Formats: sequence, C-alpha cells, structure tokens
Amino acid sequence: MNLLDKERIQQMLASTERNSLFIDPLLEDSQIGSVTVDLRLGYDFLVSILTRKPYIGTSTAPESQHRAIGSYFQETRRDLGEKFVLYPHQVVLCTTLEYVSLPQNVYADILSRSSYTRLGIPLNTMVQPGFRGCVPLELFNHGNSPVELVVGSRICQARFFEIAAAVGYVDNSRQRKYFGHVRPIVSGADTDSEMVKLLQIAQPPSPSDC
Repeated sequence: MNLLDKERIQQMLASTERNSLFIDPLLEDSQIGSVTVDLRLGYDFLVSILTRKPYIGTSTAPESQHRAIGSYFQETRRDLGEKFVLYPHQVVLCTTLEYVSLPQNVYADILSRSSYTRLGIPLNTMVQPGFRGCVPLELFNHGNSPVELVVGSRICQARFFEIAAAVGYVDNSRQRKYFGHVRPIVSGADTDSEMVKLLQIAQPPSPSDC
C-alpha cells in the first residue's frame, strides 16, 4: 500500500487510460498538495429535522411502524458562493463539488481540513476502490455555536492509497447503495440484507411451532 504523492496524483490525473484517477472540476492547481487533494463543498444538502417519531427506525418490520429514513431530512440547495449554516448537534448530508472516479486499485481517506476541525466539524470517511460519484460527506457540528459554510470552499482533503491488487467496487454479486450519485443520499441502513434475518431471529415462535 502506497500513499500517492503530488507527482503521482498529477500523473494519474493526466492519464488517458480508462482505469485512472479522475477529479472534476479542479478549480485551482493549488488544490493538489504534497500528499492530498483539497475537495470543495457542493451545492445540495439534506438537513436532519425533528419529527414526532421517537426515533429513526432501521427496521421495516410492521410492528416498528416504519417511516422512510428520508422523511427525517429536508432538502435544500445553495449556489456557488452562498452560505449554509450548520447548527450545533445537527446532522447534514452533502457532497463534494467535485465528481471523483477512483481506479480499482486506489482508495481514498476523506478528512476534514484542520481549519474546520478546529470549528468542531471533524470528518473521517473512506472511499473504496472503483468508486464513482460526488464524494458523500456527513457533517456534524460538535461545537456550541452555529458555523457558516460557503459552497465551493475547500472543506476536506483526500489522501489516495494505491494497493497491490485491483478491487471491484461494483460487481455482479453485490449492489452498491451509494454509487454514482451527484447529490446526497440518506442512509440505506434499513435495506441491509441482514435485517430480514435478524428480524426472523428476534421474532418469537408461534404457538403452532411449539
């Protein structure tokens, strides 16, 4: 596993090969650092809201009176240069401005830039080899004060790691929930395959089974 430096990143971005690194739009050359690429805040936001439900259900069992996870979020959009305020203890789903395509032998760690970490907005996620789309960002304000964010500002940075063997993010045996999107997507926890099995285990046996 090798951390890509600036020279290698620029080499891969300039490559015309199909399975190479692609990031667009890179608005400034200065976005590429010694071992990272700065990524900018995108236009679209899904903002968590309070509802009358006591909790967000991740089970689709009838007794849970399941309500779609998307109904706990409100969609809003800002133009480039406009402001978005992230309030304390608020979850906001958004994406990077850039569309990213990773080779099948490269994965990325996405970290908040220290300027935003110091405002109480840490970010730490991983993007798997072969990913394509605007990188999903899950923002949370850990501080006590609202924080102003500006669409197009460099909010996070990506570190790219090259691994020995290619790994297919998308294959015929597994359908990805967060692939190819250019807008934020709510959690798909309620669609995880193990949910049905777990509900069957937890369900008490009927009298006829005893």
